[in-house]
Amino acid sequence: MAGAGVVAAGVGAAAGVATAGGGTDPAPTPAPVAFRGEHQAGITTPAQDRMHFVAFDVTTRSRAELVALLRDWTAMAERMTRGEEAFPDGAVGGIADAAPKDTGEALDLPAAGLTLTIGFGPGLFDDRFGLADRRPEALIDLPRFPGDDLDPRRTGGDLCVQACADDPQVAVHAIRNLARAGFGKVAVRWSQLGFGRTSSTSTTQATPRNLFGFKDGTNNLKAEDPAGLADHVWVSAADGPQWMVGGTYLVARRIRMHIETWDRAPLREQEQIIGRTKGTGAPLGQQQEFDPVDLHVKGAGGVPLIAQDAHVRLAAAESLRGAKLLRRGYNFTDGTDGLGHLDAGLFFLCFNRDTRTAFVPMQQALSSRDAMMEYIVHNGSAHFAVPPGVQDGEHWGQSLFA
Repeated sequence: MAGAGVVAAGVGAAAGVATAGGGTDPAPTPAPVAFRGEHQAGITTPAQDRMHFVAFDVTTRSRAELVALLRDWTAMAERMTRGEEAFPDGAVGGIADAAPKDTGEALDLPAAGLTLTIGFGPGLFDDRFGLADRRPEALIDLPRFPGDDLDPRRTGGDLCVQACADDPQVAVHAIRNLARAGFGKVAVRWSQLGFGRTSSTSTTQATPRNLFGFKDGTNNLKAEDPAGLADHVWVSAADGPQWMVGGTYLVARRIRMHIETWDRAPLREQEQIIGRTKGTGAPLGQQQEFDPVDLHVKGAGGVPLIAQDAHVRLAAAESLRGAKLLRRGYNFTDGTDGLGHLDAGLFFLCFNRDTRTAFVPMQQALSSRDAMMEYIVHNGSAHFAVPPGVQDGEHWGQSLFA
């Protein structure tokens, strides 16, 4: 739970303080988030406003080279999360006739709450590195769900790194420098920029809205609920394997939203599809956002107020035998689809203890019965094992390669 309370110092100060000249003083910046700990940062850390996610293919066939890269990446990541350059004096302090070791675009910028989180995909556990017998049973190849239109250029990957920060340039700088250091050993398979978090991971945060205009992630697991996290997010010793204890599983889904079609739907229809009011975020039949969802409340004629195909009903733990996820998604806009529409939507990220019993049944229910499917399509997908946090003297992946 490293960093769970870090953002509180800056809450309410984002607008700055007015000065006599009519401007504002710079807003206080959050303290850097601890890189080392029991769990990796960037999971229960209060969700930052910006994200840069990247999936890599491993191109080297040398186990020693891959381990050396993970060791180098760890040192770089720890430095950058402190607000430092990827390498000491890397941007301008080196030899003038040599390429700088740091790309320099984050010079003079604070850490901005940067977190870097690594995961290992199913493809890493082939015969290249002697890891076939180390693959967790829970690290499945995700099934193809109804309505999927997956683009291979946005799917899969041997490794992933999630960079989250309150400054987009800080997040991009981190991914850029890790990719640069990995040249010849890894290659970028795909990446995604995100803005405007679509979930809260701490009770200190207000619920944000997605591009459909609805509050998103009201019932999300929170950092302040260690029992819930133990039940639904963190891998236990009973789950195995040992190198994953304290870790979790990450599912990434790129969800294209047909926002132009949605924008023409009547408000009443939108609320019925979601199962919540658009203004307050309250479940239909309730008054406030955090009122418990009652799937049994009925309206006129005994008809349930929350429809059988409403998103809230199908995603509710009550409908999924108690399964829950820790969501950590972001909005995105990536230009146009070439047909006069915005390529926009939700980059869905979630962490769960076992994808087979949490995300998969949820997505099967949503993809086959959710009324919202008329307005969305999943066109990118990936699954990664996220190991536990690194302790002093350790590097990313050390428990896997031990």
